[in-house]
Amino acid sequence: MDCNVSDAGTAFWQTKSLAQMNAQEWESLCDGCGQCCLIKLEDEDTAKVYQTRVSCQLLDLKSCRCRDYAHRFEKVAACVKVTLDKPEQFEWMPETCAYRLLYEGKTLHDWHPLLTQNQSVLQNQEVSVSHYAISEEYIHPDQLQDYISEKR
Repeated sequence: MDCNVSDAGTAFWQTKSLAQMNAQEWESLCDGCGQCCLIKLEDEDTAKVYQTRVSCQLLDLKSCRCRDYAHRFEKVAACVKVTLDKPEQFEWMPETCAYRLLYEGKTLHDWHPLLTQNQSVLQNQEVSVSHYAISEEYIHPDQLQDYISEKR
């Protein structure tokens, strides 16, 4: 039996709110696209947030997974932990993000790894940043604005 499905045959994300999910369920919502690991810039005058094509130095651009997930907050001061007590976070997350979709009362996309059990489907949907992101290791901080992306 699939661990994502209850005895009644219903997936946990269809029966539980984000607040009701346990840590394992919460973590499994991440589709591994890497979009939340892209550096964002905020316009000080308008408070508008712009996403860049520049990824956190810990993001492995091939797998779109953090190289040191357990210690990411110690190593990257700007790393944000997505939680329900900060609903404003969902606004800057990509429209494809499972956390945002469920927070907004929507369903997961049919390519989500929880539904397909296949991470490569994500790559085929071009949701992953692996095909266009560049690590911050190669970009001077003063150049970040040159890498603002229209993708969201």
